Amino acid sequence: MVYLGADHAGFELKESIKSHLEEKGIKYLDLGTDSLKSVDYPDYALKVAQKIKEGNEEDFGVLFCGTGIGMAIAANKIDGIRAAVVHDEYTAEVAKKHNKANIIALGGRTITPTEAIRYLDSFMSSKYEGGRHENRISKIDSMEKV
Repeated sequence: MVYLGADHAGFELKESIKSHLEEKGIKYLDLGTDSLKSVDYPDYALKVAQKIKEGNEEDFGVLFCGTGIGMAIAANKIDGIRAAVVHDEYTAEVAKKHNKANIIALGGRTITPTEAIRYLDSFMSSKYEGGRHENRISKIDSMEKV
């Protein structure tokens, strides 16, 4: 399952991604917002992060705000969440392969819908490599206990 969350600045980009997921037959759950009316991004980051924690390892989230930065910062406050702001196909791929990201964050004011679709597809087609990265992920997990 793909969980989507956006504030007002990311709303339109989220709607574009929903259409793309529907075309590909990928199940998603839109956790808001549902308009351009101003809202607080941490509320939606929390909703998506909670769903990721409740779900299985294949589940992931896509968060949208003006830059993706605020959403990623907020989501990363939740234990077990590894949210990455991605700005091209390579960073989307490496976020999954090396960093075991379970959320990507995209900027509604910084990238186009076409770019967002490419980045999402890159993320979805990548797999966590484990191996040499596992020790680093374990260290990040232990930092959540500090």
